[in-house]
Amino acid sequence: MLRIRACTILVALGIGTGAMAREIVPFSSEAQPGTVVVKTQERRLYLVLGDGRAIRYPVAVGRPGKQWEGSTQVAGKHISPAWSPPEEVRLDNPRLPEVIAGGLPSNPMGPRALTLAGGEYAIHGTNRPNSIGTFASYGCIRMYNEDILDLFERVHVGTPVVVMREMPRRPRTAGERTRL
Repeated sequence: MLRIRACTILVALGIGTGAMAREIVPFSSEAQPGTVVVKTQERRLYLVLGDGRAIRYPVAVGRPGKQWEGSTQVAGKHISPAWSPPEEVRLDNPRLPEVIAGGLPSNPMGPRALTLAGGEYAIHGTNRPNSIGTFASYGCIRMYNEDILDLFERVHVGTPVVVMREMPRRPRTAGERTRL
């Protein structure tokens, strides 16, 4: 049985931010076609198609203090992955078992996982779909199960992944004007 050490799912309090279904959208970027770009503040994942377009998926991202940014690549593709909670997660949730088998309703990885090189993070499905569109994980990128199934078929081991933490725009002061 495959064991993946990845982030956990926290119970999201309240209702999500109105995450929408995946769609093809205009996308301006220097990223090459086939690159996965995650925009943390938007809580969206983009698969760059080229010609100024991308598939945009709603996602859940790391909660405050658990977010990260940088470039990596898909290191593995896993079907019905088992989940072993990392030490940090076990400290917060000591009742968790050592391993939750793939396919069980309590497994937070969902039906597919794309593990990322250089750490314990993954892009994966979820057993908490109401968390999509929120800041809820220990650092993983969480997708609706139907969306991870779609993305899983579109990427391969070695696909570049870029995670960006854009800063919110600076609020205007009373004297500044907005151009219309």
